[in-house]
Amino acid sequence: MAAIRHPKDFWSGILFVAIGTAAVVLGSKYNLGTAARMGPGYFPRALGILLIVLGAIVALRGLRLNGSPIPKWKWRPIVIVLGSVVLFGQIVQTVGLALSTIILIVLASTASHEFRWKESIIVAVLLSALSVGVFIIGLKLTLPIWPSFG
Repeated sequence: MAAIRHPKDFWSGILFVAIGTAAVVLGSKYNLGTAARMGPGYFPRALGILLIVLGAIVALRGLRLNGSPIPKWKWRPIVIVLGSVVLFGQIVQTVGLALSTIILIVLASTASHEFRWKESIIVAVLLSALSVGVFIIGLKLTLPIWPSFG
């Protein structure tokens, strides 16, 4: 058996193959259709096959090229980002999309060792405006923009 020279690429490729395989298996329960009249199973299967091919290429690359080992697992960033997403889901109806998006972006940004308040707030305000424009104005979702006091 070949030695794994680039663990990051190898395990990324294996993950792509696993997700692609799951997409193909789950998509096989739906009608495939044709290229002209795609059924609900067409896109998951096509995407799954592409992921399997890409994953195989990346995994084989991990066997051929030298690379650095996988770094030690860091829990702090994972907990902060997942926690901020959960908090967003809990407060979006009461606080509104604009303010909850700003809170989400600023809190998730603290997970990085390169965190800076000024940059985080600027990006949060811009992404908040974009999300209001896309989801409330464009897609007409019925989410409050700002908190309601009363």
